[in-house]
Amino acid sequence: MSDYFAHPNAIVESAKIGKATRVWAFAHILPGAAIGADCNICDHVFIENDVMVGDRVTVKCGVQLWDGIRLEDDVFVGPNATFTNDPSPRSKQYLTEISKTVVQKGASIGANATILPGITIGQNAMVGAGAVVTRNVPPNAIVVGNPARIVHYVTENFQSKTLVSASETGERQALVPGVALVQLPEITDLRGSLTFAEFPGLLPFTPRRFFIVYDVPGKDVRGEHAHKELDQFLVCIKGQCSVVVDDGNTRHEVRLDRPTLGLHIPPMVWATQYKFTSDAALLVFASDVYKAEDYIRNYNEYLTLVSRK
Repeated sequence: MSDYFAHPNAIVESAKIGKATRVWAFAHILPGAAIGADCNICDHVFIENDVMVGDRVTVKCGVQLWDGIRLEDDVFVGPNATFTNDPSPRSKQYLTEISKTVVQKGASIGANATILPGITIGQNAMVGAGAVVTRNVPPNAIVVGNPARIVHYVTENFQSKTLVSASETGERQALVPGVALVQLPEITDLRGSLTFAEFPGLLPFTPRRFFIVYDVPGKDVRGEHAHKELDQFLVCIKGQCSVVVDDGNTRHEVRLDRPTLGLHIPPMVWATQYKFTSDAALLVFASDVYKAEDYIRNYNEYLTLVSRK
C-alpha cells in the first residue's frame, strides 16, 4: 500500500513520491524524479528524471517538467505552462550539462507561460498567463508579456497594500517602520521654483555620497537590495518612478512624482525602484561611501537576517 494516490491510468515509475500526493490520469513520472508531499499532479503531466518537486505543489494539466527543473514548496504551475532546458535545441544533439531552472517557494506560473532555460523565478513571484520569461524574476514581482516585464509587486499576505503618491502625503508620512515620505519645502516666484533640504535638518542623516540614476529603460528595475548599515534619501528630481519598500513583514509601493517629495530608507529595508518614466532622474543621498559588503542582494538571505533581529 502506497501513502499517495495514483490514478489507474497514470504511470508512476518513481519510488520517491511524498505522502498524500495525488497523481491523476495519463500523468507519467520517470524513475529518477522526486515529488514531495501533498502535491497535485494533474492529467497529462510528464515529469522527467532529473526533476525535484517540493511539498504542496500543484502542476495543472498539460505541463512537462524536463530534466533540470526544480519546483520548491507551495509552487503553482498553470495549465500548459512550458518549461525548457536547452537554449539551442537540435534534433539528435544532446547537452552535456543541463541548466537548472528554479521556481522558488510560493511562486505561481500562469497558463501557457513559457520559461526559458536557467531561469530563477523568485519567492512568491507571479508569472502572468502567456508570459515569456527570458530573465530571472525577482522575489514578489508580477511579470506579464513577451518578453515578460515587471508590472507590479505582490502585496498578498502582507499587512499593507497601500500605494502612496505625492498628492496623498502630508509633511511626513510613515510607511514600513523606519521608512518615511518627507515633504520638502518649495519656494516659487516668477523666476521658477526651488526646493531644498538642510543637514542636519530635514534630512535624517548627514550624506557622505550622492548618485543619480537616469536614462533607465522604463520597464527595467533598479535596486533590489537592502543595506546593513546605510541610510538613503531618494528624490526624483525629474519625471517619476515607483519604489517598493519591504521590511519582511510590511510592504508599500511609493510613487515619487515631484522634486519636493523625498523618501528616507533606513538600514535593513529591502528596496526596489521601477516604473521609471523616460525622463526620470532619481537623486540618492547616502550616509556613507560605497561599501560592497554593506549590500544584501539575496532576498531569502535578507529574510533570514530580519528574522534573527
